Amino acid sequence: MRATLPFGSILSGASGTWAWDIPGDRLHVDEHFAELYGLPAVELESDFPTSVFFQAIHPDDRSRIRIAVAGMLAGAELFTKDFRVITPGGNTLWMHGRGQCHLDDNDQPVRFTGLLVDITERKRAEEKLRIAQSAGGIGSFEYIDGFATASVSDEFCRVLGLHPTSVLPVQTINGLLEDASVPLIPGPGDGTVPDTVDREFCIRRSSDGALRWIARRGEIMREGAGYRLVGVIYDITVAKEQEAELRSWSEKLEARVEEEVAVRHKAEDALRQAQKMEAVGQLTGGIAHDFNNLLMAITSSLILLRKRIPSDPATDRLIDGAMQGAERGASLTQRMLAFARRQDLTTRPLDMAVVVEGMKELVTRTLGPAWSLELDVSPQLPSVMADVNQIEMAILNLTVNARDAMPTGGPITIEARLKEHAHLENSQLTPGAYIAISVIDRGTGMDKATLERATEPFFTTKGVGKGTGLGLSMIHGLAEQLGGGFTLESTLGVGTRATLWLPLAPLEHGLTNPAPVKEAIGDHAPSLKVLAVDDDGLILMNTADLLEDLGHQVLEAGSGEEALEMLRQDPGIDVLITDHAMPGMTGSQLAELVNLERSDLPIILASGYGDLAGVGNRHLIKLGKPFTQDMLAQALRDAIDMIPRAVLRED
Repeated sequence: MRATLPFGSILSGASGTWAWDIPGDRLHVDEHFAELYGLPAVELESDFPTSVFFQAIHPDDRSRIRIAVAGMLAGAELFTKDFRVITPGGNTLWMHGRGQCHLDDNDQPVRFTGLLVDITERKRAEEKLRIAQSAGGIGSFEYIDGFATASVSDEFCRVLGLHPTSVLPVQTINGLLEDASVPLIPGPGDGTVPDTVDREFCIRRSSDGALRWIARRGEIMREGAGYRLVGVIYDITVAKEQEAELRSWSEKLEARVEEEVAVRHKAEDALRQAQKMEAVGQLTGGIAHDFNNLLMAITSSLILLRKRIPSDPATDRLIDGAMQGAERGASLTQRMLAFARRQDLTTRPLDMAVVVEGMKELVTRTLGPAWSLELDVSPQLPSVMADVNQIEMAILNLTVNARDAMPTGGPITIEARLKEHAHLENSQLTPGAYIAISVIDRGTGMDKATLERATEPFFTTKGVGKGTGLGLSMIHGLAEQLGGGFTLESTLGVGTRATLWLPLAPLEHGLTNPAPVKEAIGDHAPSLKVLAVDDDGLILMNTADLLEDLGHQVLEAGSGEEALEMLRQDPGIDVLITDHAMPGMTGSQLAELVNLERSDLPIILASGYGDLAGVGNRHLIKLGKPFTQDMLAQALRDAIDMIPRAVLRED
């Protein structure tokens, strides 16, 4: 759960993160940030004045933190402060806050992000260190230059684990040092004055052999050519242990701060990438829709032109070339719509083992003799909910990519497995069981930079003119539209594994066989009065021409509102065919209104989009764009099946 609090709560949380929207004066924090302050979940949705949170700071620290926060707003680069807060229960805790400001293009602060950590234990350890350094157990000593012994106190001996005495040989004292490079007491005849008296030493106590740390403090007094060293020693082992603990804690804190910052940056990068891909998807879907309309005008005109001009080889060749170009354009728009997750899908339960086995001959012929195909399909796979045509196209596309990655030939494997997947990065895939369809090659592979961009639209490594760059992005969009996902694993010089994750069909759905082909009603189908609706005048004209060429009477409407009025005035209209994407009133909305007034009227809804709103009309027929005259005729035959025979007008 993430809560939104007003500015000021930056100082009230523990072990949590914040992101303050400065212009909006709002702060987004996690539940750990607010937990220590004792705010119930319901209060996290409320507004709190800034003073409430500053009052939680210890009075001795409040002014200092106010100044530090003001400094951040004035341009300071880094906020790093320790301060005390008083919890709702009355306890005083230490907090460490670390954050930074993010500036806009005008160098004005717009966001203040950071991490707040409870450092109470660390502060307690520091206090213990100070106590240990100032506690009792201090032993005194005196050494005169040139002597082999030093005068010592009983406490000096106890610190070193020796029996109490007033004089100790220098050799005995220094013999306890773990590192003898610097003596605790200078030796006789050394002739050098210690560079510093204040030092720390590690010794092994004489009494029990335990390693201890001691500190030496003192003063050097010169006497003629020699000197006299007077000082004290005391045990600092506990302090050393606390220092080590503090260093470890600080290192962990630094690592945690770096980790939190890295996670935040990664999340921000992922958000920016998702926003970019969403914008590209919307643009691509819009272009595909407009392109579909252009292809409709081209293909319908070519179909009617072929019928109305004398046939000769040269003319037929030109028309065939134009039709092939239009068909390629239609294929391109389908890829664009697939990437935008707006294509029209016909999903049903599928046995992927049967689908993969059924594609073997087609894939083998497509690959060529230099590449061998291996199928590795688990038996008795559960069925999946998918569009068989789109899935076959996706698998074929992946195998062609695998072939292109191995220009000299080699084995390609299609693998089908039932797998559990907990999470797909940058995907909203629900954890659970999926059928994983993998195409595996042993080709050139991809480096990290190429792999990160592989599913971007229009990105290709095949060179100019050898690929549209929509293949993988289409497969990615298809998988997400089906409720699944798509992953790529690749190692440069080793190969690539491309995997489609397809959701299982609900248990109540059994496998379905392909629907039988309907018998044609006859060469002379009944003549229908058809109302055609489209906001694009060129498409409306071409649709009407196709319908009239099929022998039907056509009425034309340029909007949903106009179509409703014509239906009310003419009860003899047999079929309504309408575009979906129209301004003002969409085809789906028109169908819903018509269903209320004439529930028995068959409606053909024409669109290249797959995300059509549900319409409560059993007489709705969907027709994909761009459609041919044959596809239009089949839709009309389906409509005829819905019309009672008594009302059909025979020509």
